[in-house]
Amino acid sequence: MTIFEKIIAREIPAAIVYEDDSTIAFRDIDPQAPVHIVIASKTPVPTLNDLDDSDAGLTEKMIAAARQIAISENIDASGYRIVFNCNKDGGQSVWHIHCHLLGGRPMKWPPG
Repeated sequence: MTIFEKIIAREIPAAIVYEDDSTIAFRDIDPQAPVHIVIASKTPVPTLNDLDDSDAGLTEKMIAAARQIAISENIDASGYRIVFNCNKDGGQSVWHIHCHLLGGRPMKWPPG
């Protein structure tokens, strides 16, 4: 069971800022920006590579949640970044599909 599954099951605490039937969002414990929210699928898909036809619409729901959270965090007008990491070289450290919503400061390019 991943840490995200434990958060979804309320087995460990998290600063939850959004939840619906398919996603849960909470503040990152090691924020990389003034606003850093993790948006995780409630479906335990390990990586983007593991998505299949039965997961249709899952990432779209996560992005829609990010948009709603950006509005509630007042970063929608100034701008924000949504990041999906995939596998070790892509920076993924939890094997449960999720994205990061980052904002509240100018984002630089390239990111790293």
